[in-house]
Amino acid sequence: MLSRRTVLAGSAALLAGPARAESPPLRFGVIADPQYADAPPNLAMGRYYANSLDKLAAAIEVLNAEDLRFVVTLGDVIDRDFASYERILPLYRKLRHETRFVLGNHDFEVDAAHLGQAVGRLGMPGPYYDFAVQGVRFVVLDGNDVSLFAPPQGDPRWQLAQERLAAAKAAGLPNAKPWNGSLGAAQMAWLERVLAAAQGAGERVVVLNHYPVLPDNPHNLWDSNALVARLARSPQVVAYFNGHNHAGNYGEAHGIHFVNFCGMVDTPDTSAFAVVDITGDRLDIRGYGREPSRALPLRAA
Repeated sequence: MLSRRTVLAGSAALLAGPARAESPPLRFGVIADPQYADAPPNLAMGRYYANSLDKLAAAIEVLNAEDLRFVVTLGDVIDRDFASYERILPLYRKLRHETRFVLGNHDFEVDAAHLGQAVGRLGMPGPYYDFAVQGVRFVVLDGNDVSLFAPPQGDPRWQLAQERLAAAKAAGLPNAKPWNGSLGAAQMAWLERVLAAAQGAGERVVVLNHYPVLPDNPHNLWDSNALVARLARSPQVVAYFNGHNHAGNYGEAHGIHFVNFCGMVDTPDTSAFAVVDITGDRLDIRGYGREPSRALPLRAA
């Protein structure tokens, strides 16, 4: 059984900036890829599925001791089987904070009868949605929208996914993998409206998705370049948070910080999660376990 002490042992201290009295920080928790399953570990991939229950329980104990506005999980709550939600979601209900979810590819590793039920099971308002906290608009994207696993066969998005993957393979792209996905036209149109509204309201924007888009990586969205280009045109976008690549990653472009959080499911007993502070012109990430801490300057909205 993992303890709070075990989880804390691998943490790095928060990189603190100068005190600012004008407003309290916006503080929230981040978890990526618990990927729970009642299954033996995959030693070749370093995935310890069943151990995520103890890791998540220990992380929740730490997060409950913090003054947070919410805790978001960046996809892959489960690894497989719809019944896996029955074991892991009761742990989330022990959080004293508002809980937000993002859909990951493994959340669709279920039988056909349950394929469209992840949104409801996780209590999400929709596969993609947005919410505002303390002047920051959080935009939750669904990178599974056009994929080989989320839409049922025969759905136009499933056919489009076949075409997009074939085109990516023909172009020799490193992310031309069947476990990735992309955004559909309706979601992109919705994103345009949300970004325009955030700019009109003077809100900063943090984008949350399961899939990375930058730096180049085999785990990136198929349409990562198009999405980065669109976000770059909105000066209020300051950060993009994701999971999926369990090793973690970081990149910066157009004044936007692209932070890939490490997967909780990896390793037998070392966890990975974070507490994020947004204060004035700073974004501070206090990492626990395998998650590194970062101090990142924010551009003006």
